[in-house]
Amino acid sequence: MKLLKKINSTLKTLIRITFCLFILFSFFSCKKNETIVFDKIHIENLSKKNKEHYLDSIFDLLQNKKNDSIVRNLYLDVALQYYYLNNLDKSLSVSFKALQLSKRANDSVRIAKASYYIGDCYENSKKDSAYFYYLKAEKIYYKISDYDNVGRMLFNKAYVLFYDGNYVECEIEVSKALQYLKKSGNHQLLYSCYTLMGNCLEKLVNYDEALRYHNLALSEIKKMKINDDAINNYRVTSIINICNLYDLHGQYSKSIQQLETLVSENDLKTKWPRLYANVLSNLAYSKMKSGDYKNVESMFSKSLKIVDSIGVKSDLLYKKIYMGQYYLTQKDTIKSIETIKEANELAIKLNSSNEILMSYKLLSEIDKENSLRYTTDYIKISDSINVVQKNAHEKYARIEYETSRIKDENKVLTKENFYILIISFVLVLLLLVILILRYSKYKNKELQFLKKQKLASEEVYSLLMEQHEKINNAKEKEKSKIAKELHDGIMNRIYGVRMNLGFFNSKCDQEIIEKRKIYIFELQNIENEIRTISHDLSHSSLLDGNDFNLLLLNLIENQKDISNTQFKYSNNEDVDWVAIQNIYKINLYRIIQEAILNINKYANAENCDIKFEKENNSLKMTITDDGDGFDIKSKISGIGLSNMRERTESLDGHFNVDSQIGSGTKIEITFTI
Repeated sequence: MKLLKKINSTLKTLIRITFCLFILFSFFSCKKNETIVFDKIHIENLSKKNKEHYLDSIFDLLQNKKNDSIVRNLYLDVALQYYYLNNLDKSLSVSFKALQLSKRANDSVRIAKASYYIGDCYENSKKDSAYFYYLKAEKIYYKISDYDNVGRMLFNKAYVLFYDGNYVECEIEVSKALQYLKKSGNHQLLYSCYTLMGNCLEKLVNYDEALRYHNLALSEIKKMKINDDAINNYRVTSIINICNLYDLHGQYSKSIQQLETLVSENDLKTKWPRLYANVLSNLAYSKMKSGDYKNVESMFSKSLKIVDSIGVKSDLLYKKIYMGQYYLTQKDTIKSIETIKEANELAIKLNSSNEILMSYKLLSEIDKENSLRYTTDYIKISDSINVVQKNAHEKYARIEYETSRIKDENKVLTKENFYILIISFVLVLLLLVILILRYSKYKNKELQFLKKQKLASEEVYSLLMEQHEKINNAKEKEKSKIAKELHDGIMNRIYGVRMNLGFFNSKCDQEIIEKRKIYIFELQNIENEIRTISHDLSHSSLLDGNDFNLLLLNLIENQKDISNTQFKYSNNEDVDWVAIQNIYKINLYRIIQEAILNINKYANAENCDIKFEKENNSLKMTITDDGDGFDIKSKISGIGLSNMRERTESLDGHFNVDSQIGSGTKIEITFTI
């Protein structure tokens, strides 16, 4: 015996080690391959505790995974397995996580599925929340044309309504579900819908229609392709439902016949004890109602014992009520009251409203001494149930309305977003067109600027060539003058001196020596004259510079013969005219020309100074005269000043005029070079 225990202990340890190794292997393989394998076959062979550990490990691994369809499916698989383990809290948490990820990915299929799973988790604890999520899933399934799942969600809503006592709304929802499932091949779902519709119609006292729907449910079982155990479970449940309706119709013999057939099945008691207990208690009830009390008490007791051992309190409840009714038929009032009181206490504990009302009604009829109290309690509970059912009806209607309103608002928002998108697109297109036009305008300006610069360069070149020609002419005149001076003056004098010195070389008296000295002095004079001519020739070489300064000097020099004003140009050696673009030079030249013209015509000035200053990247030109001046406000629109201003602004320069009557005029022009 001890050896056997030791072997069992060793086996359990090995199983635990194997499980741990499997988890570790799964973990490292996931890290390596970046995939998580959810082994459904493996999980089926684990104990409940190990299943939960396995699901926890999968959930932990999923936390750091990228949000893709595979990961979202794994979250939903884990949530479903938690649900099967009856761990609703974890199932709910994982379902919410799957819903969150699906919303981020705009995954309609999995948003609906996650909402469906959340509804299942809330089904027994928060019926209004369950209804809300089923409704949400229904809307999405309808949107993606998954009509089987639309039918399933309608069935789930009907199920919530049924167990909340709202049978009219339940019937409507099941009818809608059956409309969507007319062509469905999901026979299990059809079976559930027919069964729920039968139960709902039974509560609404429409027994004939209820019987029809239960028979439809029974016919669906034959079409199911599932294991025999599940089929038998469905079959027995449907027969029990049909027999309940036979009892309500008073057709007890039909009920007894079918229930006895079920009880006689050998494997019902061993394989499905709960179903067996239900069949046995229903058979006892049918026999009791038919007046056949043989073995009724033992059948009730046996069914109560089986259900009590299983621990299904809801089944225990209505069996006690049946037992109390049986004792009443046997005139055993004490046992009847005692049993129904137990049922009443259990019904209150389970918050089963129908059974509470039934037990109070029976007690008010049986217990004559406390009949008034039980009747009062019955009325009180009945009224409160009616209020609750009314509130529930309004609550579910409100959920439907709010969901519909949100849907309509979303449609409006979608429409508004569409309009916003169109307007944004138009604005972006307009902005793009404006940018293209501005760019084209800029390019045109650039081309015009280059064109102007080219014209300015050509004009400067023309002026320089003109100046160059003048200089060349001056050079030619100077050369001719020098040639004449050399030929007519110096050459003749040198020849005369040479001839005289040649003559005096043959004589050596004092007088000849003095004359020789005179001729030597004459040679010095000739040397000085040659030096003077050389100096003049060197001075005239300044004209070879041929730069902008010479152009300006020539312009100023030309005014001496035509103007009473003394013009003075101050050359600034800091200004490198070679480095300055021609477009600036030609415009400065034209501005100076315009200023000189205005001074000669209007200013009556004695002096005028023109100077340039270089500061960093700025070139400043100032033209100042001491003439009559003028009123700026009245003359600001003059053609001459306007031309100067336009030339300056065309090169992004700054133009300023300062003048007062009797105080002369000052023009300042600044360019950024």
